[in-house]
Amino acid sequence: MDKLKKIKAFVFDVDGVFTDGGILATDNGDLLRVFDSKDSFGLRMAYMKGYHVGVITGGVSESIRKRFRTCAVPEENIYLGSRAKIEDFEHFCSKYSLAPEEVMYFGDDLPDIPVMVACGCGACPCDAVEEVKAVADYIIPRPGGKGCVREALEKVMKLQGKWELDVQEYKRKF
Repeated sequence: MDKLKKIKAFVFDVDGVFTDGGILATDNGDLLRVFDSKDSFGLRMAYMKGYHVGVITGGVSESIRKRFRTCAVPEENIYLGSRAKIEDFEHFCSKYSLAPEEVMYFGDDLPDIPVMVACGCGACPCDAVEEVKAVADYIIPRPGGKGCVREALEKVMKLQGKWELDVQEYKRKF
């Protein structure tokens, strides 16, 4: 896929992409999510290989910020409470002087569609809503929260010759 060769950055929705969409609400108001560790390792690999990474989510839980900070996503690239994801996407691209076609965006629901149409490669898990699948360039054959992020990251990095772990670098950075 030629679009994948141009990718220099990855931007993600959270619920339904990194998670299966389920949210456990505790009696003290915390909203808990389950993340796949393979997806998280894929983010670390992207970071080590020089890709810019961002998260744009409607979620507002501080646990989201903390989770992605452990995966080397810079604080300023974590957009919580987003209600106009295209505006946050444009801000992210501007910050790094990226053309939209250099960014792969992962989404699964209606608020993600404007970004999926604007970016270079719109990706979604196989259990995304039908409207998202209709505009996606790449439907990942895994459901959200079950390694779909890792599968796509690995595919892009292998295509670009960047999927190789340097254990010493990993040890230094994490």
